[in-house]
Amino acid sequence: MKNNSALIFGLRPIKEAIDSGKQLDKLFIQKNIEQSTFNELKGLAKENKIPYSIVPLQKLNSLTKKNHQGVVAFISPITYANLDFLLPSIFEKGKTPLLLILDNVSDVRNFGAIARTAECSGVDAIIIPTRGAAQINEDAVKTSAGALFKIPVCRVSFLLTTVNILKKSGFSIVSCSEKADKDIYSANLQLPTAVILGSEESGVSEELLEVSDSIIKIPMKGEIKSLNVSVACGIILFEARRQQINS
Repeated sequence: MKNNSALIFGLRPIKEAIDSGKQLDKLFIQKNIEQSTFNELKGLAKENKIPYSIVPLQKLNSLTKKNHQGVVAFISPITYANLDFLLPSIFEKGKTPLLLILDNVSDVRNFGAIARTAECSGVDAIIIPTRGAAQINEDAVKTSAGALFKIPVCRVSFLLTTVNILKKSGFSIVSCSEKADKDIYSANLQLPTAVILGSEESGVSEELLEVSDSIIKIPMKGEIKSLNVSVACGIILFEARRQQINS
């Protein structure tokens, strides 16, 4: 199993890790175990926005051969930022804020490449959902070339709630979809902007598209008509920065 240095197991070690402020990237709890201690652990996970999955015993045994007591977790290599605390400091920087929201982008290497591009383009923070996001592990950090240690990553329970908060805070919400009528070069990206990118399989969810201020696409001439999400991300973010620099 890769990344064993970030793996912890057992009820007490995991509970103590959470109580001591360690940030867990993922928690696995054995299926069909209903005990008060496990329910307490689930409560701690929800309270601390730690994604958890109820899995069969075989899954836990594949992660570690040791006595895991029905629970295994991965310690995150990064410290997640609190968006509520981060937003005021972003506006105080004196430049046009640019945020990146990833809707169910679950491929680890794509996520790492996106983080690298986001840091290079001056994105102020990356926002991901608690569930459905890529695991931030050593592969993600490596692919990001260390960018994940430099750019704030905020993990939130509900993207829709967060988007509505950003709208009230003055951000223009821009979703990217190949079905859009407007291309990125005709869109106004000079305002404080939050760009939403979806997975290559399903794109941005309908509920997020509905609350977006604009939906844009990258114009393409080839026959394939699709780009890797990390490549699309680079094109869109640097167009946003080009517009903001020239405004």
